[in-house]
Amino acid sequence: MTEQFNRREFLQSACITMGALMVGTGGVEKAYAATSSATSDTQMPTCDILIIGSGGAGLRAAVAAMKKNPKLSVVVVSKTMPSRSATTMAEGGINGVVDFSKGDSYELHAYDTVKGGDFLVDQDSSIKFCKAAGEAINELDYLGMPFSRTKEGKVKARPFGGASKVRCNFSADKTGHIVAHTCLDDAISNGVKFLMDHELLDIGVDNGHCEGAVLRNIRTGVIAPVRAKSVILATGGYTRIFWNRTSTPYISTGDGVAAALRAGVAFKDPEMVQFHPTGVVHGGTLITEAARGEGGYLLNNQGERFMKRYAPSKMELGPRDIVARAIETEIREGRAFGQGLEAYVLLDVRHLGREKIIKDLPQIRHVGKLFENIDLVDQPMIIRPTAHYSMGGIDVAKFDDMSTPIPGLFSAGEASCVSIHGANRLGGNSLSDAVVTGKIAGEGAAAYASKADFSAGKRLHDVALQWNSRFKEVTSGSGDAKAMYAIREELGAQNWDNMGIFRTQAKLTSLSSGLEELQARYSALRIPNPNPVYNTAFTEYVELGNLLLLSQAACLAASERKESRGAHTREDFLKRDDANFLKHSMVTMNESGKLQMGWRDVEITQFKVEERKY
Repeated sequence: MTEQFNRREFLQSACITMGALMVGTGGVEKAYAATSSATSDTQMPTCDILIIGSGGAGLRAAVAAMKKNPKLSVVVVSKTMPSRSATTMAEGGINGVVDFSKGDSYELHAYDTVKGGDFLVDQDSSIKFCKAAGEAINELDYLGMPFSRTKEGKVKARPFGGASKVRCNFSADKTGHIVAHTCLDDAISNGVKFLMDHELLDIGVDNGHCEGAVLRNIRTGVIAPVRAKSVILATGGYTRIFWNRTSTPYISTGDGVAAALRAGVAFKDPEMVQFHPTGVVHGGTLITEAARGEGGYLLNNQGERFMKRYAPSKMELGPRDIVARAIETEIREGRAFGQGLEAYVLLDVRHLGREKIIKDLPQIRHVGKLFENIDLVDQPMIIRPTAHYSMGGIDVAKFDDMSTPIPGLFSAGEASCVSIHGANRLGGNSLSDAVVTGKIAGEGAAAYASKADFSAGKRLHDVALQWNSRFKEVTSGSGDAKAMYAIREELGAQNWDNMGIFRTQAKLTSLSSGLEELQARYSALRIPNPNPVYNTAFTEYVELGNLLLLSQAACLAASERKESRGAHTREDFLKRDDANFLKHSMVTMNESGKLQMGWRDVEITQFKVEERKY
């Protein structure tokens, strides 16, 4: 690639159309644009490995699959430019042990991760992950990622919350952006092909095996199945369920998690959603933990560094769940500024000095100016917790290949749950998760596809017809698209008010009833726009349906987990209950569409379960 490589060149050189996946004659539009014209004998678009999602996990999966078996066809599906994925919004750094000179080790990283996750972490997975994370840092460095550097030229690291050693490697405060571009550069250089502006509708499962996925071309509106020997779901998290207050992009609607749930895979630990302590007051855009890692202070309206009451040994670098609860407690007890949803505390980095802020924290200085008209060089930033990360996700059966219980279906990154993060993710572990599990999933999917045959695709074909019928039904007749956006706003508000940082049974029961009412309104929605071309209202309709489903699953699990653990704080059950709830919540969907609750024991191997103190 050249320094002048741009979007136009990307679209011309690396992107394909659905027609390129057709084997034989005929076109996708001709076969699937109208429900009546498609039959079970229609030739389907086909590829060996279909990867849904173009963030860090999807990109690493694609390269790994191609290197594992260069004879396989690999296609990455994305509903937006890869440079707009949620990976690009991770700021502070990427965890991994690369410097062993000061006593750090993979085992220490794993212990910090397990403890940070309040022991709801499958320990074997965590140990393997932490070893691979260190290797991933070296691999990114080899690929040319422009890390910030020490005077000796080594990758620079900063302290991060919940860590016993300094292992959060960084590129200023734009680490995710730079990781994503490094991975994208590597993918394009290796010849990865992209199917752009396509959204996942569902996956097809027949006789217990994954057949492929049903996609919708956002530009043309064509809904069609794609047969694949292996499918990797790397669609990211679902924190847009808190629509009005989250740090994640608008695309973080849990499409892959919802599709897997409908296909019969368990939604694991859905109630475990992380609230980042420091989001801007108006909207929730992220102010990175790097600000505290570099020495920033949290102050209440009395000018007090209040974290001494909540995590005296770690102060501002306590785990995110503890710091977020501390901020909300200060607000609730009257030691904050402002009122209602605009209440806040201060993040002060002025003492770090102008030069350091400009060099190591340029992104959040820009965010402060953009969203709050505050220059961090001169003023403290006004902040409040914001919904940030999904510890829960698609149930992954085996870390070694990131396979799900359905043969041929794999998952990676934030969409997946192989229980690395448990009840609370440590800052810096998300980017490591993306690149590590992405690579493993790519290799696992390639190994599977190398020995598998294509299915007939009958179930996949039927699902495509159902979605075509649904589009016609939803977009016909009279209706008001504004009603859809009202539901979305109410969904975010209800989730924040009743399933936010502090939860009770009364709140969750109220939320459950509210979600049923919103679901009924959603089911009756009609979007009066039958034109399939760039029908963005229907795109948002699909995403809203996923958000409603995942909200209901999270509410169910939060209601049943009658304890407080990590990010899940029940004010009516304030203590952690290892006797009854040292278990993963497993939400599944039965054939009639009803959500059901189950449990699975946490894997405890190397580290003893103990009281969590900082």
